[in-house]
Amino acid sequence: MPLTENDKGLIDRCLTGQPNAWKVFVDRFAGLFVNVVRQTAERRSYHLNGADLDEIVGEIMSSVVADSFRVLRHFRGRSSLSTYLAVIARRVAVREMIERKRQAAAETADDVRIVNNHFDIEDRDQVEFLIRSLSEREASIVRAFHIEGKSYREISDQMGIPEGSIGPVLTRAKEVMRRVASPH
Repeated sequence: MPLTENDKGLIDRCLTGQPNAWKVFVDRFAGLFVNVVRQTAERRSYHLNGADLDEIVGEIMSSVVADSFRVLRHFRGRSSLSTYLAVIARRVAVREMIERKRQAAAETADDVRIVNNHFDIEDRDQVEFLIRSLSEREASIVRAFHIEGKSYREISDQMGIPEGSIGPVLTRAKEVMRRVASPH
């Protein structure tokens, strides 16, 4: 579906900074952004809480207004505005979820360091040594999740194991690595 006159007018009002244009835009597309974030999280097996949802939707809106509405200026009208914005929203949501997973992995490493004062997870050799203390299956799952940043669903598909079994495996592996790192 091509660009409608209503959408073209809304884009023009946003680009020219007319009063209430951004409010109308947000009222119209906030629900779309929320739905895109939820669907993206579900497809990527990303645990989405209310704060994450709000922050990711905020990042999507920030990307729309960045550089004086660059996203809207680049819209060529070859699809509906909703379709175009859904693609933009999905890209931002994926990027944010990947970054949040990386941060969570780093925080997990920090948790290990705090529990075991003698353990420094930032040392790659030590991490590999600790991973070798795991079974081959557990090591593969730990590498895929913490090092490669894959989602539970991606690991499940790659390894042919139930998605629901990945979290418990990661928890058990973390405990094994803690015991190896601090045998006292």
